[in-house]
Parts: sequence; C-alpha cells; structure tokens
Amino acid sequence: MSLDYHFTVEQEVGSATHAFFGFNGKKLPALLRDFGIFTKRTAGIWRIAAINEAGGWKDRTTVEDMDLAVRASLRGWKFLYLGDLQKVRFWKKVYVIYSFFFVRKIIAHMVTFFFYCVVLPLTILVPEVKVPLWGSVYIPSIITILNSVGTPRSIHLLFYWILFENVMSLHRTKATLIGLFETGRANEWVVTEKLGDVAKKVAEANKNKTNSKAVKRYRSKFTDRLNTLELGFSAFLFLCGCFDFMYGKNNYFIYLWLQTITFFITGIGYVGTII
Repeated sequence: MSLDYHFTVEQEVGSATHAFFGFNGKKLPALLRDFGIFTKRTAGIWRIAAINEAGGWKDRTTVEDMDLAVRASLRGWKFLYLGDLQKVRFWKKVYVIYSFFFVRKIIAHMVTFFFYCVVLPLTILVPEVKVPLWGSVYIPSIITILNSVGTPRSIHLLFYWILFENVMSLHRTKATLIGLFETGRANEWVVTEKLGDVAKKVAEANKNKTNSKAVKRYRSKFTDRLNTLELGFSAFLFLCGCFDFMYGKNNYFIYLWLQTITFFITGIGYVGTII
C-alpha cells in the first residue's frame, strides 16, 4: 500500500499536475557516458545538465536522492513520471541486452581478467605458447587510449587505472558468476555508507581508546581487512614475473611486478574507505 501510494499517487499525480515529487532510489548512481544520461537502478533518469546545475550528487544526508531532487526543483527543473515505458523497438532491446549487459557487463570483465591475469602469466611458464604483441599490447593499448579520450583531465591516471581495472575485473567476474548462478552473497544488499555512519564509527573508535582491551581488539582488525584471493593472485603474478625475468624473452615481468603490487595493495585492504 505504501509503494502504491508513493508511485501512483505521489509521483504519478505530481507529474500529471506538473508539481514537485521526489526522486527515489537506494542504490549508488552510475554515469552511463555512452548514452549521456545519469541513471539509478530504480530506472530514474537524470539530465547531466540538471545535476550539474543543482550542485552535483552529494552524500551529506541519508536521503541524498531527495536532496538532489529538491535542489534541482529549486533551480526550475521539472520531473516526469512514466509508469510504463513503451514504444521501444525489438532490435533496440536486443542491442541494449547484447551490447551493454552481455558484452560490457559480462564478457568484457571475464576476458580482461582471464587474459591479463591468468592466460598471459601462464604463457611464461609454457614457452611453447606465444601470444603475438598485437594481441597483448597494441590492440589493448589502442582501446584504452580511445576510452580515455573522453576524460582528458584524468589522462595522468591512465597508468594506474589500467592496473586497478585488472584487479577490479577479478571482482566483477566473481560478481557476475555469483549473480548468474545465484550463489554466495547474490541476494545480499549492502546499504550505502553515509557521512553520519562514518562519524559514528569515528566516535566509537575514540571512545574505545580509553579501554585497553577494546584498543587491542580494534588493532587486530587489520587481519579482517586481508583479502586472500587478491593476495593469492599477487603471489602468483610475482612468481610468474620472477620466472620471466630469469628465463623469459618478452619482458612481461615489468607488467607482472607492477600488477603484483596492485593486487597486494588491494589484498591488504588499502583500497577503499579506511577509518
């Protein structure tokens, strides 16, 4: 009943009467650069110009979606509610499912991970298998450069981005398999951490400093941040890099050791939010 009122009365009627209604959703926003839209998983679509003019997405409150909607409304932007999206051609649906969801969200991550983190290192241990430079260096470099053209201000981060993208391809491949086969934590939903939650944790940590037992337990949490999967791949790539340094001919060890460092940093939990 609550959702019926929220969508049918509050949003649909508000849209029909050109009145204000809030933008809802509890997932992190994702910028779809190819389509030039700003979307949330609840199928809400924003104009990028509206977000920029309203001051951007801010996580200063626990209702960040409503916060943005109010600021955009005060700037004169109007909202439109569509209860049922129709008139979408069949081939357009096929294109979106194939190009965006299948290729970009499933195949791309798996190919990146298995090729650069599994197949390429294993070719060093099996010298009979050779990967041509056009497949391991030239084509991937061209694709990466073309992807970075849209963000010239971040071109200096391109080198680090490549290394961490390979690490993220491991997580995305794992998440894809979990989602497809509905195993593990497929149905778990983790709420977006808010500023108030961070402040609460900091206050609790400061309070615990007065208790030696609590301090000892707090310090032992370093082991809780260890990610064995990433550390395992770090060790694997390091050994492959050492083998290539001593016996290889392609000088892959330079890339493998840099990728080892990236996996290791992720493995000890120093990527993300640290309190």
